[in-house]
Amino acid sequence: MTEARRATLRDIATALGLSVNTVSRALGDKDSVSPKTRAAVQAEAARIGYVPNTLARSLVLGSAMTLGLVITNPSNPFYAQLISSIELRVRAQGYSLLLLVTDESAENEQRATEALLRSAVDGAVVVPVQAEWDHWRRVRDAGIPLVFVNRDVPELDCDMVGVDNERGSYEATSHLIAGGARRLLVLEEDLPITTTADRVAGFRRAMSDAGLKVSEDTIRAVPTKRYDSLALPWQPEEAYRFAQTLLTDGHPDAIVTGNDYFALGLLRLLAEQGLAVPDDVAITGYGDHPYAGYLQTPLTTVRLPAAEVGTTAVDLLLQRLRSSTSERPRKTLIRPELVVRASTLSPARL
Repeated sequence: MTEARRATLRDIATALGLSVNTVSRALGDKDSVSPKTRAAVQAEAARIGYVPNTLARSLVLGSAMTLGLVITNPSNPFYAQLISSIELRVRAQGYSLLLLVTDESAENEQRATEALLRSAVDGAVVVPVQAEWDHWRRVRDAGIPLVFVNRDVPELDCDMVGVDNERGSYEATSHLIAGGARRLLVLEEDLPITTTADRVAGFRRAMSDAGLKVSEDTIRAVPTKRYDSLALPWQPEEAYRFAQTLLTDGHPDAIVTGNDYFALGLLRLLAEQGLAVPDDVAITGYGDHPYAGYLQTPLTTVRLPAAEVGTTAVDLLLQRLRSSTSERPRKTLIRPELVVRASTLSPARL
């Protein structure tokens, strides 16, 4: 049995009576090739199934033409959209993408850094676990530029692009206060990450600006990702179970949640306890996941600019790769949008 041979530039050149150099320039979209010749080369390449040899190309260019993307949880709708936007941007720039998943595990993250180093990627976009960072120092010191997304590692002084989570939480909390809420409760993740800390800071600032006190019982950490696989997003039952213990001695005017899944669990619990949303308890989510506007009581939530974060991170990384100057690292926060729905406003005010 004869082994299949990989199609080459020479095969295209021979079929069309062109030089290999002309074929290479045509497939590389060089200006020195006429539109007619380029179209003929592209058609012949498609006919014979020609695929560029990325290894050979990387040797010529001195670049692997591959970027890394390290994600904590791809099933999180925000990160799913982030991956999609990054892949589209990377592909449009002629790069390939190496996706690595850590599941919020520092051990998995260390394995991911080893994979980045072995693959000799040109650079990487990273959502860090934030438990440790020495392994990221190794990657940076190996000459691989890093752009952190949504969570920063200040010790490494790298570029960072994220959502302005403090502002998002501040606006959601201020909206509840403006609607008359005075006794507010927060249900947040128990992960020790800057995303959560920033949201809590935004809540505290909004309460302070309104002259309202925050007691020890005001901010509660839901034991997230304990009931199922780490790979799954937050589960509504986590907030549902946790909140059962909080509403035994009355209820707050409003509950601010750290994600829409928590809000989903709360909506069920409040309905079971005969409490009306928003008349008895107003609810805000965070993330504006696809189901948020289609619940029986549509959810007021904070819409996150995942696509803009992804494309901004890729553009910043490519600027680092193409620039000969060493500019100071940039910290870019993109403003989220408060989407007001029925879970915080009575029908008469919608």
